[in-house]
Amino acid sequence: MNDRTPPFIDEDPFLLQANATPTLQQRFPAPLSVIRVRAASARAFELKAGQFIQVIDVEGRQCSDLLAFDAAALAAGEEWGLDPTVTRTLAGSSYPMPGLHARYFDARMQPLLETVQDTVGRHDAFALACTAKYYEDQGFPGHANCSDNFNAVLEPLGVRSRAGWPAINFFYNTFIQPCGSLGFAEPWSKAGDYVLLRALKDLVVAVSSCADDIDPANAWQPTDIEVRVYDAVHSFPRAMAHRMTPDAPVRLTRPTAFASVTETLTRDFIDYHGFWLPRSFVGHGTIAEYWACREKVAMMDLTALRKFDITGPDAESLLQKVVTRDMRKLAVGQVVYTAVCHAHGGMMDDGTVFRLGRDVFRFVCGEDTTGLWLREQAAGFNVQVRDATDSLHNIAVQGPRSRELLERILWTAPAQPTITELGWFRFMAARLGGPTGRPLVVSRTGYTGELGFELWCHPGDGVELWETVARAGAPLGLVPLGFDALDMLRIEAGLAFAGQEFCDQTDPFEAGIGFTVALSKPDDFIGRAALEERKAHPRRKLVGLAIDSNETVRHGDGIYIGRARVGEITSAMRSPVLNAQIALARVDIACSALDTAVQIGQLDGHRKRLEARVVTFPHYDPTKSRVRS
Repeated sequence: MNDRTPPFIDEDPFLLQANATPTLQQRFPAPLSVIRVRAASARAFELKAGQFIQVIDVEGRQCSDLLAFDAAALAAGEEWGLDPTVTRTLAGSSYPMPGLHARYFDARMQPLLETVQDTVGRHDAFALACTAKYYEDQGFPGHANCSDNFNAVLEPLGVRSRAGWPAINFFYNTFIQPCGSLGFAEPWSKAGDYVLLRALKDLVVAVSSCADDIDPANAWQPTDIEVRVYDAVHSFPRAMAHRMTPDAPVRLTRPTAFASVTETLTRDFIDYHGFWLPRSFVGHGTIAEYWACREKVAMMDLTALRKFDITGPDAESLLQKVVTRDMRKLAVGQVVYTAVCHAHGGMMDDGTVFRLGRDVFRFVCGEDTTGLWLREQAAGFNVQVRDATDSLHNIAVQGPRSRELLERILWTAPAQPTITELGWFRFMAARLGGPTGRPLVVSRTGYTGELGFELWCHPGDGVELWETVARAGAPLGLVPLGFDALDMLRIEAGLAFAGQEFCDQTDPFEAGIGFTVALSKPDDFIGRAALEERKAHPRRKLVGLAIDSNETVRHGDGIYIGRARVGEITSAMRSPVLNAQIALARVDIACSALDTAVQIGQLDGHRKRLEARVVTFPHYDPTKSRVRS
């Protein structure tokens, strides 16, 4: 322990063995102190404002309760501790996560702790720390429990004992079941997983290693928890953890090439597939951003799209096998939208394929796992599949004045089309400003239903690209556009979104993108036989709905005819340009005819109904005249 170690209220901390969590030792600076919380015990210590506390699941699948008290108030004889109910209410979620709503509060609504990093994302803020009564009721009198362990370490500090402590239970895997009861299962956490928090006041903190060995809460075998304290001089990026597969290494949320600019324009970011993307921008807001795209021009960060370069003599053959479109018809310089399906016909992903050369393609999609699957399918082919996601970041410039804006800043060689010549679903090489400017790939693609383009650059050129577009666009009314406004735009345009319009139980026909399935192409492809059967015998269909109400409708709301549930809402919004509530919905094929009257069930599906009728989609610009203009 060095001289800056904060005073510990119990005995000297047990230092972690050198080989216990090597990946964390490589990632983090030297801690001020390390506390080993033995299985079925608790520890208490002081934490100064600005310092960081890292709660680590050493062996995996072990819960850890945490209490925190305002140290100044406690010294004055007042107990103001972390309050899960206040925290849930102010955060508007089950528990805080890194980002805008990351703080834990006390009953005065004063923040005590802020979540900085979380590699699990599955915790509990509803149940008490385990109590003597819980074990007694199960037939285990005298069983060790977290509440009594907390009492033992906190009572000497003047904290009144309680039969049960309301705590934040990290790694406790709880969930509300359909019947309303609180269920639980083994934790998601693996060895070395952690939550990192920053103290917002001087605190007294208590941490337990849960004693529960009579159910799956700790995978039936309690193990140690470790706590590390880091100096306030350090800085840690906000992040959550992502794993490509359950056994893959953790990768923390990363910023995009444009983050140093967008972070000056907003604090409202979401972790979208491992990247921080803006939800909305200060001084504009979602509705203003939406209208800028519909009437003028808007710019957004879409770096979270996954990019895979597929190269080699068999590149076309591999893609012909794995996507539903006919790759033989794709010309160099052309882009095509396609589905990727499992063998049973359910969708794995959607995306766009760029043909850069005879044997060179780029597949842009939504999921890391799609790239992993591409590599698996490439066995036996003379082809390479390379992940280009981190080397190619991108913005979209969308709206009626997008072409006018890009004319002012892009240079293209004589062999390339100009921006005015670039056709829909085509791309070109370009440079920013002139023949020696930053290199770009520019595609006439988008996700808004408006004339628009996407600009792809090396991450090192991201700030210059954003700032150049912003300067050139200012006289045209350019507004930065966040994820919330983008969702509104794509719903009006009838564009599918993963997890809403499609999943692995949905085929492309049911997702409303049956046009991507080229059953006439001469080569077999994964899912073809199933898709032929599904097309011949459809069961469900994606339709548009016009809703006779301004009340909020959400993804998953049931669609009814009488008492029978015949479908569900996939996406819904109140459309500013149409001045109406609209939705995309998947319904039984027998109920999909135009003008069919249906009801949207809310509450329990029967206690409240909203009238609606089936209409065509896209709701906005159904002929796509704007995007083709």
